Amino acid sequence: MVKKNLHDNLIVRFLAVSLASLIMALNINTFVHTGGLLPGGASGLTLLLQEVFDKFFRIKIPYTAINIIINAFPVYIGFRFLGKRFTLFSCWMIVLTGLLTDILPSYVVTQDTLLISIFGGMINGFAICLCLFFDATSGGTDFIAMYLSEKRGIDSFHIPLIINAVILTAAGFLFGWDKALYSIIFQYATTAVIRTLYRRYQRATLFIVTDNPDGICKVIYDNLHHGATVLEGEGSYEHCERKVVYSVVSGSEAGKITKKIKEVDPHAFVNTIKTERLLGNFYRKPTD
Repeated sequence: MVKKNLHDNLIVRFLAVSLASLIMALNINTFVHTGGLLPGGASGLTLLLQEVFDKFFRIKIPYTAINIIINAFPVYIGFRFLGKRFTLFSCWMIVLTGLLTDILPSYVVTQDTLLISIFGGMINGFAICLCLFFDATSGGTDFIAMYLSEKRGIDSFHIPLIINAVILTAAGFLFGWDKALYSIIFQYATTAVIRTLYRRYQRATLFIVTDNPDGICKVIYDNLHHGATVLEGEGSYEHCERKVVYSVVSGSEAGKITKKIKEVDPHAFVNTIKTERLLGNFYRKPTD
């Protein structure tokens, strides 16, 4: 309940998104700028356009101006399909990250490009996850990934990696392949962190062997609004009747509901399996 209240508190949500903006801006001004990398997504495309205008036209354009223009269409997708409050917090993330990137000074942590690619990507992924935990996003391809995840009911956060590969290929032709290839490592590290920490669109299948199927089904429905199917089973050793409760839940919910199940039936045998694809009706908490 405390966690839910923190999530719904607009002040806490505002502060969390602001902290994510600060982390992302510091990461851009330290690891990304030092390594000459492109972080992918709207940020990467913004930095690429800055490089193009600076190198070929001798024009320096602020990060904020380009980033807002690039995010215009993804923001429309957010307002149209994902939720107004979600999109407003995302807009705050986009604007504040741009302003902090323009204002904060650059700082060199290390000159090792491989270390920059790995740890910079991990920090970038953490900042994005912090946004996602509080129902916001850093903009750009994250909007697209969330839209596809909502519509298809699958984890689509690998799609930005494909889009970013196209952006980085263009950067490789224009500015050399070393930085482009290191940028792919950066983006892969970002995606790996997101898929590890943020599991809303991942699915977990629960098989629960229990003597209290009604209580287990009630716990699943009351806490997660998911249904369950009760299967007939038989213990192979004692040849006694067993009930097996089958249900599919969000990956982020699996740990919480397992604890609730053990409270109802301490002797329940719970097997959690990762679900690759799911077809049919599945309740998802709507994005506000």
